[in-house]
Amino acid sequence: MKTPRAATRAGQDDARSTFSRRDALALLLGAPLAAEACRFLPKRRFDGANRGGAAAVGHRIRHADATVERASGNGAPTRVDIAIVGAGPSGLSAAWRLERLGERGYAVFDLEAQAGGTSAYGTDGVVPYPWGAHYVPLPSADNRALVELLREIGAIEAVETDGDGRAVVRASERALVREPEERLFIDGAWRQGLYPFFGASAEDLRELGRFAKQIDEWVGAVDVAGRRAFTVPLHRCSTDARFTALDRISAASFLARAGYRSPRLRWYVEYACRDDYGLALDETSAWAMAFYFAARVRSPGGAGAPFVTFPEGNGRLVRHLAGAIGDRLALGRLVTDVVPGEDHVELAVFDVASGALRRVIADHVILAVPRFVALRLLRPFRDAPPPQSAAFTTSPWMVANLHLRARPPSDGFPFAWDNVLYDSPSLGYVVATHQQLADTGPTVWTYYHPFVDRDPSDARRRLFSLDHDALVDGVMADVGRAHPGLEDFVTRVDTWKWGHAMIRPVPGFIWGEARRRASEPLGRVHFAHTDLSGLALFEEAQHHGVRAAEAVLVARGRTIASLI
Repeated sequence: MKTPRAATRAGQDDARSTFSRRDALALLLGAPLAAEACRFLPKRRFDGANRGGAAAVGHRIRHADATVERASGNGAPTRVDIAIVGAGPSGLSAAWRLERLGERGYAVFDLEAQAGGTSAYGTDGVVPYPWGAHYVPLPSADNRALVELLREIGAIEAVETDGDGRAVVRASERALVREPEERLFIDGAWRQGLYPFFGASAEDLRELGRFAKQIDEWVGAVDVAGRRAFTVPLHRCSTDARFTALDRISAASFLARAGYRSPRLRWYVEYACRDDYGLALDETSAWAMAFYFAARVRSPGGAGAPFVTFPEGNGRLVRHLAGAIGDRLALGRLVTDVVPGEDHVELAVFDVASGALRRVIADHVILAVPRFVALRLLRPFRDAPPPQSAAFTTSPWMVANLHLRARPPSDGFPFAWDNVLYDSPSLGYVVATHQQLADTGPTVWTYYHPFVDRDPSDARRRLFSLDHDALVDGVMADVGRAHPGLEDFVTRVDTWKWGHAMIRPVPGFIWGEARRRASEPLGRVHFAHTDLSGLALFEEAQHHGVRAAEAVLVARGRTIASLI
């Protein structure tokens, strides 16, 4: 632990220091909340560092010298049947599908030292903990790929038939989030659940009831072919214009047109949009908002699908996927150039450890990377970007992990898995030890803060202008409002800046031409990523990875029984 901050100096030096910390706090939390949160700024600095990905090395893809031509002078090329670029959930899912179908002639390349992308996780705490995505909802039985994966890791025990003859997934109790699941800090105390019932007026509750009926309508909506308006994965959703028209307006516009005025309901809906999409109400597609509330509810009036989680969140899933791949996973390898040919694809691959640039020749390639990366890697896209490429935009996030020696004071409803702060731009924190039935003693809290600026480039500049101490100040001041004396319990705080954490489902994007055409292969190059759905969800990542893997095998002459 670092030593406490030295006693403050009198006069102007102290005033400048105080102003600097307050200014940074305002950049992170916003001026109104910063004024209150200043009272909770920690009096000392903490051990810890900015973690984050290898951004400096990753930016090598911007340089013209990291090309296949330069790599060709560095010895004989490596040959593989299938090269997968990117070891996030999509790339790992593509490899997993190839592996399960007996295909061994593939390799997966990724810049980072750890696979997983935004499902990365840490292992140096009292338990493993997430650096990004931290749960998946229990899938319906027809999502066969996800059911199979969760069965492999022991999270699903069986698929059974209910009294109506429908297939039902039965999860392992240890994999489901245990109670209490959620709580909300509002008006100085923690309350059960996420909707701010405490202090709600009769009109607030009437609007909540009316919104619940609206959700039921969305859940029950089907087209003439029997396809649901909202379901998971997105490719199964109805394309009927009656439903997709919601994509042309914002969530804020929908609520206003429908006469929803309750600040509490608007906060509740906006929290959902910030949580899944990193967007405010006026930037979220109304279709995406409806999808959030309806896609995982089985029938009108029913409950949403329960969550499957682990201490390290979705890190448990990517760890399993990476283990299935074994030595075909090449980490610390940055692909800098992808050049399709008539009968093969050439890649330039930079070895981060040795600094060598090598040439790889593949029969087929799966680009399992965000769209903005694909536009830089794939030479035809780099030379002539596809129309509407700018439609793909991403939200930046900051994640912090607080390591605590014990639990600080907490007034009101007891600690839950998900702990949300009502008036904060953050999403609060999840407790890594919650699934371990460990309600006392050391723990790790993972704090999530999406940057929901209208211009994501401005948001990225704001995020990356803040150093580790400034970020920690913001986290500690924000969470400290709900936990008096928090800094006495914290031993270390690490942070992670995700510059391009999530695709943004802004109005017009989900059912727009740019997204719908982005999955189309370019010759021997296939694409897989959540960007292709417009929804940064594990289910969508896995779907696109499995879809791309199966498409490549079909192109190679295989006949397979699809999981899609």
